[in-house]
Amino acid sequence: MSLQEVLDTMEEKMMKTLEVVHQEFATVRTGKASTSLVENIQVEAYGAQMRLRELAGLSTPEPRLVVIQPWDPTVVPAVVKAIQTSSLGIQPVSDGKLIRIPIPELDKERRIQLDKHVKKLAEDGRIAIRNERRHGMDAAKKLQKEGKITEDDLRHAEKEIQNRTDEYIKEIDTVLGHKEKEILAV
Repeated sequence: MSLQEVLDTMEEKMMKTLEVVHQEFATVRTGKASTSLVENIQVEAYGAQMRLRELAGLSTPEPRLVVIQPWDPTVVPAVVKAIQTSSLGIQPVSDGKLIRIPIPELDKERRIQLDKHVKKLAEDGRIAIRNERRHGMDAAKKLQKEGKITEDDLRHAEKEIQNRTDEYIKEIDTVLGHKEKEILAV
């Protein structure tokens, strides 16, 4: 494995970590309706665990309402149960064919809880980025030890690895700032 392959592999994994952080943030409720709140909820249907978006059409016809229209009406009870047992803390209303989820205003206490939750998600992302940095540094040192790169190449690689790490952590912090602003806006 060459030094460039080590750097490319590390950066690819950091990008995936950043994508995961974005996806996790999308599932955090901010007081306005979004289909991303519910689309990945696991529903027990047809003898298997399926994502809600695979079972139903999702829409937000109003700013504080998510509407779920299952393609098969027989899965409505399972969808309702899955939403009730999720960590969203919202109560679905079903008429047998459609499921409506009114999104209530967030109270101050819930906003603080959500803020702590997104900070934890961001910190988990930062930890994953730093783990990739460590793997990249170890791989570069191994290449130097095997004589495939010089000490100068190693120092240059370490600087490059640290720069990329700093970039991704800064991006996570930026996304966190936007999400916190969204959550704490009344």
